[in-house]
Amino acid sequence: MTETLGDDIRRDPAVLVRLLQFLAPYRWRVTIAVLALLLAAGSVLAIGQGLRLMVDQGFLSGDAAALNRVLLLTLAIVAVMAIATALRFYLMSWIGERVAADLRQAVFDHVVSLEPAFFELNGVGEIQSRLTTDTTLLQSILGSSFSMAVRNSLLLVGALIMLFVTSPKLAALALVSMPVVILPILVFGRRVRRLSRHSQDRIADVGSHAGESLHAIRTVQAFGHEELDRQRFKRHVGDAFSTAERRVRQRALLTGAVMLLAFGAVGMILWQGGHDVLAGRMSPGELSAFVFYAVLAAGALGVISEVIGEVLRAAGATERLLELLESRPAITAPADPVPLPSPARGEVQFDDVRFCYPARPEQPALDHVSLHVRPGERLALVGPSGSGKSTLLSLLLRFYDPQQGRILFDGVDIRETDPSELRRRIGVVAQEPELFTGDAWYNLRYGRPDASDAEVRAAADAASCTDFLERLPQGFATQLGPGGIQLSGGQRQRMAIARAILRNPALLLLDEATSSLDAESEHRVQQALEHLMQDRTSIVIAHRLATVQAADRIAVLDQGRIQAIGTHSELLRSNPLYARLAALQFNDQETRAVATTPS
Repeated sequence: MTETLGDDIRRDPAVLVRLLQFLAPYRWRVTIAVLALLLAAGSVLAIGQGLRLMVDQGFLSGDAAALNRVLLLTLAIVAVMAIATALRFYLMSWIGERVAADLRQAVFDHVVSLEPAFFELNGVGEIQSRLTTDTTLLQSILGSSFSMAVRNSLLLVGALIMLFVTSPKLAALALVSMPVVILPILVFGRRVRRLSRHSQDRIADVGSHAGESLHAIRTVQAFGHEELDRQRFKRHVGDAFSTAERRVRQRALLTGAVMLLAFGAVGMILWQGGHDVLAGRMSPGELSAFVFYAVLAAGALGVISEVIGEVLRAAGATERLLELLESRPAITAPADPVPLPSPARGEVQFDDVRFCYPARPEQPALDHVSLHVRPGERLALVGPSGSGKSTLLSLLLRFYDPQQGRILFDGVDIRETDPSELRRRIGVVAQEPELFTGDAWYNLRYGRPDASDAEVRAAADAASCTDFLERLPQGFATQLGPGGIQLSGGQRQRMAIARAILRNPALLLLDEATSSLDAESEHRVQQALEHLMQDRTSIVIAHRLATVQAADRIAVLDQGRIQAIGTHSELLRSNPLYARLAALQFNDQETRAVATTPS
């Protein structure tokens, strides 16, 4: 069964551990980055001891040589810290970019294997947002925020250890104050985590609406809908901003509370330490080192409180991406697929097929349909809109599986064979053909990437594409723009026909393939299609007289059922639905003459 993406999932920071599978190929870089991180953190902690020696052996003893030695040692430690920090920053940034790229590729590789029903139940805009926005967020966090969180966690632990080494009494006082500092992280962190996921969802809504409106910009402008779309987009942006504002407010409160409590605790400890120095229980150098470590611990806590929100956002983004990766396709190849016969014959059989779309489970699109298409036969499908014609083609391509019955291709149940093997033997020309960003060479070769230039040109000639393609600025090498926007509807249709011709399939599926053509182009393309359909099984959805009359048989569909099958003349006499459809499309006088001829 096709899955629906959840709106409310776990939001658990532990989900970041699941990214380890993407880090595994770069384990050596990760190891070096961790070592650099440890060295940088250790160097910072060592500076505190340098500060203690500088005060006790340099300033207080009045020994200039000792002061110089301690200063040089401290500068050497600073140099080590700088080099280790730079190396850590580079490696962590590289790892963040690489893991985000790998994750983005893995999600895309998986998503394109999911069946069309998945995209019907889960909007394309939502999926696109997860693929782009979430991976970009993850890239930023893995490259910087996550590294800062780990670095400051190490500094916090190291600073606490050095506090106990320097003064157990003051360190115990600092430890007592720790729960007071951590409490806001626990309280506000939960709210930040929840709002982070909601914020990502609202951003996805913004992207989805923008993409939908821009994709249909001609319709938007033709209906004068610009202002209404602006208002609707403004509402989506406002919702996203409101959610983000609540998240930022909680993060600001978290950061402020932690900083206030942490540095307040440092002030109290400094007060107590000052009294210990005055009483001779502690040297000035030890107090200086203790203050350094206390400030270091407080600063580390402050940074952790800042980046914890980003880490939680990363957890939300990771969950959304992994949810996509975990979506299991409903249409898959069996463990041991049955091979299709070779060479392919193109024989098709529907055996008592019943099918409902996932979005409309109570309304059958096809109801107990049985149909046999012989090899080399040309079958036309006619019927009112919504009668199930296009659904038949979608099931044959195995975009969906029927709830009842079976579909055979060359005698093999298509559920028992590999869908990719099945689709390689089928050529499709849709009613609204899809072209892709790229030049004409790329789009024509889409179904057969290894075709030679001569074969591509021959297919373009057959579909009457060559003339208009050669008039483009760079000819076949001209970039056609997203969706082939530089071409007219009729030109895009001819490109799709040429693509099918080049594929040279055993079975040809035409979904009103000439519907967008003018009379002259239709005549030329129809001639090409006649040549293409010779000795090839063809299933054609069409209302045009020439296509219907040239078919070997015509199947009349209505409300998901086959009402009748026969030739044009036979159906005019025997099927009232076909006669009515023919009267609307064909010459009325001719239709009446055929319909009244005695059989």
